[in-house]
Amino acid sequence: MSTLLEKPIKVNRVVSISVEHAKALEDPARIKIVEMLYHKQMTTEQITKELQKNGHNKAITTIRHHLEILKDAGLIEIVKIEEVRGAIAKFYGTSIKLFSNPSSKDFDSKYSSMIKTTSVKIEKILEGIAKKPGLQKKSESAYNEFVLTEIVNRAMANVLEKQEFVGQKKIK
Repeated sequence: MSTLLEKPIKVNRVVSISVEHAKALEDPARIKIVEMLYHKQMTTEQITKELQKNGHNKAITTIRHHLEILKDAGLIEIVKIEEVRGAIAKFYGTSIKLFSNPSSKDFDSKYSSMIKTTSVKIEKILEGIAKKPGLQKKSESAYNEFVLTEIVNRAMANVLEKQEFVGQKKIK
């Protein structure tokens, strides 16, 4: 047997997602729902109308089913309940931001220098954190990876939220 192609694979990206989250996000309409609810409260009816504008023509019962799946996975939650003309209106929301921007073909050449120098700085910080006593046990390496990923994830979310807030203040 001879090898016809061999390419070394270098890890350059970490995606942190649970199996439950992956299953909940397997439908494009559910992904759109999470994107719509990011810092915005909406009822089932509002979500249905907004989805229809975006080409997802689904019955309100189907949307309710999607909302239950997302709620069970912990991706969205009921953030407000109001009485409207004798009926109960549930408003859904989320603090989860999905990144769904496709990168351009020239992404690597455009940003490789900045990514490389910045990654080195962040690596040093993470190596320092990884040396902390609570993260030293080899038997918990998968959990340690999760903790480090969560630290980076939450720090990134905080930075992006601050930028978004500043951007919104400038616009207004």
